[in-house]
Amino acid sequence: SGLRLKFLRALLTTTSGPGFHLMLPFITTYKSVQTTLQTDEVKNVPCGTSGGVMIYFDRIEVVNYLIPSAVYDIVRNFTADYDKALIFNKVHHELNQFCSVHSLQEVYIGLFDQIDENLKLTLQEDLTSMAPGLIIQAVRVTKPNIPESIRRNYELMESEKTKLLISQQTQKVVEKEAETERIKAVIEAEKVAQVAEIKYGQKVMEKETEKKISEIEDSAFLARQKAKADAEFYTAQRVAEANKLKLTPEYLQLMKYRAIAANSKIYFGNDIPQMFVDSGSAGSSIKASCRVSWSNKYQKEKIDQVFILFCCFT
Repeated sequence: SGLRLKFLRALLTTTSGPGFHLMLPFITTYKSVQTTLQTDEVKNVPCGTSGGVMIYFDRIEVVNYLIPSAVYDIVRNFTADYDKALIFNKVHHELNQFCSVHSLQEVYIGLFDQIDENLKLTLQEDLTSMAPGLIIQAVRVTKPNIPESIRRNYELMESEKTKLLISQQTQKVVEKEAETERIKAVIEAEKVAQVAEIKYGQKVMEKETEKKISEIEDSAFLARQKAKADAEFYTAQRVAEANKLKLTPEYLQLMKYRAIAANSKIYFGNDIPQMFVDSGSAGSSIKASCRVSWSNKYQKEKIDQVFILFCCFT
């Protein structure tokens, strides 16, 4: 399966697939040509770098397949062992071409990851013009062997690089930890600042509320005092207006008599004092105008007599 049989006498122009076939003994021979995916291994390929160092590639694998319709032309031009001329020899040539223009550092380390892809593209480009129908699927290149002294130097260099990378990573870790601590400190400070701002805002709001309450209380007190003052003023005004209306001769006469009636003196003793009685006509007029009343209302307090003298002076 997957093989094309080529019958050879001079060179037949037809090919046969897998199955039962007849041929003439000693006259007709055949070669098997694989048309499925196959891997050709090119081993121990020498390569000289631009600096003159010789290195060796232990194994290069070329994965390829042949299109059935191109079997006749390729076998006619390059025989049934076409892969020797088209793949093995071309790999040697192209790999040496690549090494000759690059240094050992580039071939061994710097550009090593590009060798397989570069080799695949170069081989396919030549095969497309020389042997159409032969397709390169992939190329795998192993790490080349270099002189032992150079290899030790590279190993030492890689060791130093590894140490450098470790130190760089350690530095990054320390920087990251410091950055984390800084961020934590910033977050903590922001939290404290926000809490302080909230508390400050609460205090401001409390003070503003107290201020508003005080203003309301002051306004209420002022309103009450104003209302009280207005009421007192209105009362005084109305009283003054009432008094003004009362100032009539009859009312003044009434107030006169009330004042005279309220002007009384109480004397305790057996006789009316003589200081109000004169031997002359004045004394007689006073006696005439005075009314003496005697009262026994204070006998319980052991007072003999109480003379109430109402003196009316006109």
